Amino acid sequence: MKNKFIGSRAALAFGALLFCATQALAYGDEAPAFYVEGGHALHGGADTDAWALGAVLPWSPSGAGVVNGRSFAWDVFASQWRAPHVLGDGRRSYAQLGVIATWRYRFDQGASPWFVEGGLGGTVMNHVYRTPERSFSTAFQFTEVLGVGRSFGARGEHELSLRLQHVSNGGIKKPNPGANFVRLRYLYRF
Repeated sequence: MKNKFIGSRAALAFGALLFCATQALAYGDEAPAFYVEGGHALHGGADTDAWALGAVLPWSPSGAGVVNGRSFAWDVFASQWRAPHVLGDGRRSYAQLGVIATWRYRFDQGASPWFVEGGLGGTVMNHVYRTPERSFSTAFQFTEVLGVGRSFGARGEHELSLRLQHVSNGGIKKPNPGANFVRLRYLYRF
C-alpha cells in the first residue's frame, strides 16, 4: 500500500512538473487571450486612427498545440476607425468586425519570449470607408497582418507586439486603394 501511495505521489509530481515545463516552453500560446490595440494609417493625408478589442482563441485540429515553436489561433476583433469625413466637415467613425487566421512562430523551438506571426482574414464595416483622399468601394474587406512581439510575465501571460495590417477588398470591386496600418497591441493570456 505504501509503495502505491509513493508511486501515485511521484506520478502526480512528475505530471505537475511536465505541465509547468510545457507551459513555460510554450509561453502560454495555448491559452485564450484578450487584447487592446491601437494604431494609425500609413497612407498619406488620411489621418485615420484605429483601435480594437479582441480575443485570440488557440486552435489545433490535431490536438498537438504548440509544436517546435509553431502555433495557430483565431483572432476575433471589433475595431473602430476615426477618419476625416469625405465632405471635409469633421470626422466620421467606422465600426469593423473581423476574424483573422493567425500563424505564430516562437524562436528557439518555442523557448524564446520573442515571436513573429502572420495572418489572413476578413472584415466587414458598418459604412464604406471614404475620406477626402481615399475611398473604398465595399464594406467587406480582406485583411493581412504581420507582427513581431515579446511575451512577459511568469507564464508569458503578457505580450506586446508591433503589427502591420493591410485592409482591401482584393479587387472585388473598383476602386480598391486599400489601407495600411501600424498598430501596437497589448495582450493578456488567461
